[in-house]
Amino acid sequence: MSGPLLTVLAGLALLGVVLLLIRRPSGGGEAMAALSGKLDALGAAQDRQAAAAADRAAAAERAMADRLAEARHATDAALAAQRERLGATEQALADRIGEATRAMAEALAAQGLAVANSTAAQNERLAAQEKVLAERLSASSLALTETLASALSSQNERLAAQEKALADRLAATQESLGAAVAAQNDRLSRVLNENAVKAEETAGRIHERLAVIDAARANMEALGAQVGSLAQILGNKQSRGAFGEVQLRQIVEDRLPADGFSWQHTLANRTRCDVLIRLPHPPGPIAVDSKFPLEAWLAARDAADDAARIAATKRFAADVTRHVDDVAGKYICPGETAEGALIFVPSEAIYADLHAAHSPVVDAAARRGVYIVSPSTMWAVLGTMRALMQDVRMRAEAGQIKNQVAELMKDVGRLDDRVTKLRKHFLDMQNDVQQIEITTGKITRRGVAIEAVELTDLPALSGPATALAPAAD
Repeated sequence: MSGPLLTVLAGLALLGVVLLLIRRPSGGGEAMAALSGKLDALGAAQDRQAAAAADRAAAAERAMADRLAEARHATDAALAAQRERLGATEQALADRIGEATRAMAEALAAQGLAVANSTAAQNERLAAQEKVLAERLSASSLALTETLASALSSQNERLAAQEKALADRLAATQESLGAAVAAQNDRLSRVLNENAVKAEETAGRIHERLAVIDAARANMEALGAQVGSLAQILGNKQSRGAFGEVQLRQIVEDRLPADGFSWQHTLANRTRCDVLIRLPHPPGPIAVDSKFPLEAWLAARDAADDAARIAATKRFAADVTRHVDDVAGKYICPGETAEGALIFVPSEAIYADLHAAHSPVVDAAARRGVYIVSPSTMWAVLGTMRALMQDVRMRAEAGQIKNQVAELMKDVGRLDDRVTKLRKHFLDMQNDVQQIEITTGKITRRGVAIEAVELTDLPALSGPATALAPAAD
């Protein structure tokens, strides 16, 4: 029974080794070493079994010899006649035992040879399988490496093309944006420079006007000296009106731009003013009247006695008040004109006398929105109005500048949005590259692990080894 048992155990060991090689194809060398150890252990076990069989045969022979000796001693006296037959029987038994011993030894030798042949054949098959597995593993690794290299090359080419396209688009966008910003800055610089020049010119003109006003004040005494000659002109009502209008025209045309006034302008209430100064809203256009009532003032100047002078002075105040009411009713049109009007007095002396002797009349006129002006004060008022017109124009230009700046800020906002989108696209592409690197890293590590597979599951042979252990005992 020991021969078939050894054959079965050898077959189980061979099956375990084959299974282990299938599970760990790259560890064939270590498996062969383990198999060689197992086969050595199996040979030792067979040797021990042969020795045990020989011992048992010797023990059986000794036991039989003892029994024969005892039988011989027991029957020596009674069976003396049969000694020869017993001797022959003993010899025959010894021959059979020898033959059995030789047959057992031959069987054991044959089994050992069979085991050796089987082990050699198994080693050859294992070597062939190891070679086939190594070739397959090498081919698989080479194919996997080529596939990964091709995929990485294609991916790198696509990424390089995308990066170049994005760089070209970004460069074009930056170039166009730089050109737009430069052009916008150029336009803004030109507008600001022009406005600065205009502001300087306006300041210069204001200084000139102030100088003119100072000169006009210095000449008030000289103008007062001319009252006599002016009185001759003012004595004629028709000449007085023409003189006042001509003087007003000279001042207005000298102080205001051509589009800043309108002569003999008809208002919506069908009344006609001598001149309408086109101020922007607010305050709005202002009407100017040059027909100042001077008859009573001339009468007061030429009065022969105090009673006549007082009466003429009262009449003058009444005429001025009535004329103020008439101007306020005709030339102040809500929604069309400003909330005030001007009465032009063509004489500084009359203007001074009016403010000195009839200040209540002047205050009442101011409350009605009617303001009395002389040539010098009209000069100053028109200078202020001209500065106001220029300021309005500058504000309009500033509004244009503000609009341009607003458009520029919109362009900057759009640029910021596009840069943000471009940055997000770059981040997404960077994340994709990182994911690709992670995947290629995993593939590389797995390829390395495949190339360096270790048979870490050798304890799986413990089943056959355990099965062989009792046989060794």
